[in-house]
Amino acid sequence: MATAYKFQFAPRFRRRAFGWKSDTPIQRIKEALSEIKAVAKKEPVLAAEGAVLFLEKLAPAIEQVDSSSGRIGSAVNRAIETLVPIITKADVSGAVRQKWLERLWAALQEDDIPYLEYLGEFWGELCVTPEIASNWADYLSPTLTTMWDQCARSGGYGYFKGTSACLSALYTAGREDELMSLIAKSEYKYKSWHNRVWGAKALAKAGKRVEAIQYAEDSTGLNAPLAAIAAFCEGVLLASGFADEAYSRYAIEATYATTHLATFKAIVKKYPGRPRETILRDLVASQPGQEGKWFAAAKDAGFFELAIELANSSPSDPRTLIRAARDFALERPEFALAAGMTGLRGIANGWGYDITGVDVLDAYAAVMAAASAGGVDKARVKSRVRELIAASGTGGDFVLKVLARQLME
Repeated sequence: MATAYKFQFAPRFRRRAFGWKSDTPIQRIKEALSEIKAVAKKEPVLAAEGAVLFLEKLAPAIEQVDSSSGRIGSAVNRAIETLVPIITKADVSGAVRQKWLERLWAALQEDDIPYLEYLGEFWGELCVTPEIASNWADYLSPTLTTMWDQCARSGGYGYFKGTSACLSALYTAGREDELMSLIAKSEYKYKSWHNRVWGAKALAKAGKRVEAIQYAEDSTGLNAPLAAIAAFCEGVLLASGFADEAYSRYAIEATYATTHLATFKAIVKKYPGRPRETILRDLVASQPGQEGKWFAAAKDAGFFELAIELANSSPSDPRTLIRAARDFALERPEFALAAGMTGLRGIANGWGYDITGVDVLDAYAAVMAAASAGGVDKARVKSRVRELIAASGTGGDFVLKVLARQLME
């Protein structure tokens, strides 16, 4: 099957196939993943072969792409996360899997950027069996041991592309004592969570929950990824059934998403038994002075009074407030009116970025629609808008200029 099927992505990923712009290679990566996943539905072994082939060809093909924005690196990491399960789930002999690992190892060694470095984190998983993992640990650990011993004597630094792969293989092989001893060798200058995470995982896997958390917390220090360490400790407690302790000690520090709303939803998902309002108020309390940024989370959760309270406590994005006013003008006119007025006040006080006259008009339209739906006298609302403008800073002149005709009607 592997010789009969020709992967369409293969000729597109020839060496230095792409220039410096990242848009095209990112799109080609997405297309390759779609092709491999489609094949996996019917021919999992063939798909795994395709995944290995793709990872072999990937780094040489994109070595000229500008990586300064991080977009191409993120795309590669997502590809690795997608393909590793496809490779590990394929039902093949140990000899075939070993051949795949040798090809991936060669790709790792030849990658100088390095784009495929993240693949080492999954080496134990790729080995699948403790026996194969142990063989790779035997192959990699002498080099890593020698490097760290020499660094300890010289006080310098060393780099080995197989560091993560070695530690991951030792973990999968169940060689806990050797793993901990090897990690200790790396700590001649400082403790690195990137290495110690494997020791923490090994302790947790062995059922040593308290020791694992203590080991992880002992990894904190200058430049340590505190969120990642907290997430590990939280995971250990959740897996052990200690949800209350996990929440109180680690939930907020361990959870970070691209938006405040996404952060709130992520914690709610992890702790379904905890009241959502409690979670939200705890998040708000964790960031004093930034209450307004949680407006969308409160609104999305249906805590409308709290949402307005937050929006009036500190600057909130006017466009977010305006959208809320527009969306809820008929359903919840009282909330919409308050949100729209707060949005206008924010614009008048200089909140938001690249605010235009269109935003002001949208806010005013939403306010008047909510007033009409709620049976509020429009003349009274206009009077409140004028008072709001009069009490604002220089941004009020801009709002007044935009709404001059509307306020005179």
